[in-house]
Amino acid sequence: MTDTVTIAAAAYPLDWFADFDAFATKTSRWVGEAAENGAQLLVFPEYGAMELASLGGKAVAGDLEGALSEAARHRPAADTLLARLAVEHGVHILGGSGPVFTSDRPVNRATFFGPGGVLGHQDKQIMVRFEREDWGVLPGAGLTLFETDIGRIGIVICYDSEFPLLARQLTEAGAEILLAPSATETWAGYNRVRIGAMARALENQCITVQAPLVGQSQWCAGCEENTGRAGIYGPPDRGWPAEGVLAESERDAPGWTYATISRQKIAHTRADGGVLNFNHWKEQEPRLSLPLKVVRAT
Repeated sequence: MTDTVTIAAAAYPLDWFADFDAFATKTSRWVGEAAENGAQLLVFPEYGAMELASLGGKAVAGDLEGALSEAARHRPAADTLLARLAVEHGVHILGGSGPVFTSDRPVNRATFFGPGGVLGHQDKQIMVRFEREDWGVLPGAGLTLFETDIGRIGIVICYDSEFPLLARQLTEAGAEILLAPSATETWAGYNRVRIGAMARALENQCITVQAPLVGQSQWCAGCEENTGRAGIYGPPDRGWPAEGVLAESERDAPGWTYATISRQKIAHTRADGGVLNFNHWKEQEPRLSLPLKVVRAT
């Protein structure tokens, strides 16, 4: 495996396409730009695949069930395109997630590509309220660790990044980089994912990458408003930025944000950091078995 890895996190707007060729042109341009800037790992956002709903026309894209089904219908072609681009540029790409129907209801799936083609996928594990109550999105069947030439990579899609035990399972299996693609309507929602991603970097002394949807797309049911900024985070420890921020974009500004990280540095921090959160994690369990005292003020 290589030591240093250049990561590109996308702050990505959904666009309207008259045909699939227009989508392919945009995707090729984004991937080409990141590759030309030296990126080896490219991260697109949660629900980035929803722009495929535009291919069904305004009535379809403006209807929630229609948008979900139309985006899913074009997913195989989009994955074929991204696989080709990953091979062509010799990069790893986490494609924008979106609906995939494995039953009568969809999962929220992000496909991961490498220089050899499709590596696999990760389905979101825990749904936010709109996915449960309005979209009917189903949870995935567990997590996947990707062992690649650029490191061991796990994926915690948006809300999943706010649950520490998911990230912990991945890092205990060896993950050094956690990808957290997101889609949030409000600044508060964006910050929940950002704070979750930064906390996971602190707890696990690893790298986390947030890639959000940004901008207005009133034509797309369920993804009309999107806000956030791309960010790449590390542990606030010796040799790292004190605030844990390796790179962040401007708010709601489309484009790539880059950072180059060292896997050896991650290993060194876990072994001999100013604190040892990763190694001391298991000390929580015996403490939880001790009596809990409740003190009531009088």
